[in-house]
Formats: sequence, C-alpha cells, structure tokens
Amino acid sequence: MGSARISRSHWLALAGLVATLTIAAASCDPAEARVKSKRDHPRPRAIHGPNYHPPYADIVVDDKSGLVLHQVSADEPRHPASLTKIMTLYLLFEQLEAGKLGLDTELPISTRANQAIKVEDAIKGLVTKSANDAAVVVAEAVGGSEEEFAKLMTAKAGALGMLGTTYVNASGLPAEAQITTARDQAVLGRAIQHRFPVYYQYFATPSFRYKGAEMRNHNNLLGQVKGVDGIKTGYTEASGYNLTSSVRRDEKHIVAVVLGGTSNGARDARMRQLIEAHISQASTQRTAPIIVEANGQENPHQENPHQDNAPQGDVLQDRADVVAVAPATPDAEPSAAGPSEAAAAGAKADPVPVPRPRLQAARLPARASKRAATAQALPARGQRLTAKASTLGVLHVERKVAPSAPLQ
Repeated sequence: MGSARISRSHWLALAGLVATLTIAAASCDPAEARVKSKRDHPRPRAIHGPNYHPPYADIVVDDKSGLVLHQVSADEPRHPASLTKIMTLYLLFEQLEAGKLGLDTELPISTRANQAIKVEDAIKGLVTKSANDAAVVVAEAVGGSEEEFAKLMTAKAGALGMLGTTYVNASGLPAEAQITTARDQAVLGRAIQHRFPVYYQYFATPSFRYKGAEMRNHNNLLGQVKGVDGIKTGYTEASGYNLTSSVRRDEKHIVAVVLGGTSNGARDARMRQLIEAHISQASTQRTAPIIVEANGQENPHQENPHQDNAPQGDVLQDRADVVAVAPATPDAEPSAAGPSEAAAAGAKADPVPVPRPRLQAARLPARASKRAATAQALPARGQRLTAKASTLGVLHVERKVAPSAPLQ
C-alpha cells in the first residue's frame, strides 16, 4: 500500500514537470528564439566598411606618343588582383600565334581546377567572368605548373620593361609577393594590343554562354563610355578595385589604369573622369614605336622599332628595343577640369563588336607550306619563295588587321 502510494506520487510529480515544460515552451517568444539563433550564428559581416581605403594609384598614357598625360603614385607597388590575367592571356596568345595551341584545343584537366576547357572558352571565361579555374588550367597547360608559369610571367614582364612587377600565380588571387605598378600595367595594356591586335579583341566580349550559363563582362565601361574597347577589372581586399581601360576615339588612343578604388562604382567613376579629362590631349599621329620585348624577337607587324622621333626622357627600359612610358610633360595636365562624369555618361558609346578572331595561328604552317609549294611549282617568274618566307608573309598580312576592326 505504501509503495503504491509512493509510485503514484512519483508519477504525479513527473507529469507535473512535463506539463510545466510544455507551458514554458508554448509561451516562449518565437522572435526571441530567432534572435538567439542569430546571435549563435551571426551573419557574415561586409567585406569592408566605410573606412576601407586601399592604397591608390593611377596613370593615363597616350599610346601614340608614349607620353604620360596624368599620373598618381604610378611607380608605387600595388597588388594587381585579376589584372594578372592580362599577362596570363599574353602568354596564351603567344602559344596561339606560334601554332602550339589552337582555339579549339582541349586543355588537359588540372589537378586544382574542376574541369577541362577549350582554349577559346578559357579566353572568354577569363575576359568576362575572370575565371580563376580557367587561369589555372592555362597555366598548367603552358607552364607545366602554375608555379613555373608564374616564373614565365615574371620573365615576360621583365622583357617588356615592367621592372616593378612580380607574379606568383596566374589568377591574381591574394599573394603578398604578387606586386605591380600602375605604370607597368599601362605598359602591359599597350603591349598586348601591339603584339596581338586580333586576339586582343576578345577583351571586348560583352558576355558569353558556357554550358548554359550566361557570363557577363565585369568591365562596366564596355558599351557605356565612347571608345572603350577593353580591357580588365580586378579586386582583392588588399588591392582594392582595379581597372585597366583602353579607349579609341577620334583617331586617338589612350590606356588608363586605376588601382585601389574603394568600390566598383567609385573605380568606374574615376576612370570615366580620367578618360574625359585627358583623351583630348592625346595625339592623332604615332610618334612612338610600339612596345616590343627585350629578347630581340620583334613584332613583324612593327615597321620601325627605333624611330628617331621616339619620346625621350626617363623611359623604363633595360635595352634600346624596349619602349615603355615616358614621363608626363610639364604641360600635360589640363589647365581646367575636364568634362564632368555626367558628360562622360551622356557620351554616345560606340557599339562593341563581338570579336571572332578566327585567324588561328595554329593553322598557319599548313597554309604557309601549301602556298610555298604552289609558288615553287610556278614557271620561272622569279617568284621562288621558301616556306619560311611564306609563313612570315601570312603572319604579316593577318596582323595588319586594325585592332578595333570587327572580324567577319
């Protein structure tokens, strides 16, 4: 009897405890529970706040005269971020020009990237979406490893006179040792157009579709600012928002670089200001030789790399055939502020051509050999051409295509 009474009391106490817990749970404020959950799992904070001020630099260069029209901290070390991919593409274009790769070549699967990719798709992915995986695939296909490819990139920078630039990866992902300057990026932005006027047109790709996904170009000035035909954006926390732009307008051509913008919008607005303030000062006549490399392999498209009227001064070069950027002249700065950003935004933008550089260097040797054989089979007319001469002829003709002319 006593034990039954104890068991019943124990059961009643347990039932009361359950009821109390149920009532407490029912009366709990759901909003308070959500707040507590947020405290336990806070949302990720913004990448940076209003006090974010990465180190700034910029430069505007007249491509035809080689003169600097404007510069701020142009020789100070900065991180290039995805402007790195301009050099990655420079080395890839070399492979296309030499016939070692074709636009339809399937690049081998990378151990660090997630898929194989055709060369042309890799190019478009790099210039639009700034695809880091594509940069790794290119690096490993050309250099054997990304580390070795970075050494080739740095060596090429030195050959172009970019003496303040060091690369350690192909994508521009954060790396303390990967540095450049605004002046060096202006050199590269000019050199890639001089050396590869056909392949350069890929930088004007507004968007492209890959495996059903639409990839739009990160360069918001394409199709929005008159004359802009490329080339590349970049961003990391350390670098800030970077942009190299090329502008052709009224037979003038400038290349401008902004490093360390505080946002996409601030960077783009600054670039608009620089373009509108300085495009009028650019020359319509080429008086500076095009940029060539210091290894003696001059561009066959170049007519005279040692013109007597090349700009003199503190030109960054370690050999006579490397032409980079001359310093700003005393009267290069405008006496008054240039047109406003609103005027720049209102300027009618030239239509951006969709580039289709189908003149594949990978097929040149076969055509060149056929042309040479045909020439040798002709009756004696004094037209005995060697295969090598014919090859140079084909290269010369294709590289005469105007950089801004859309291909059919």
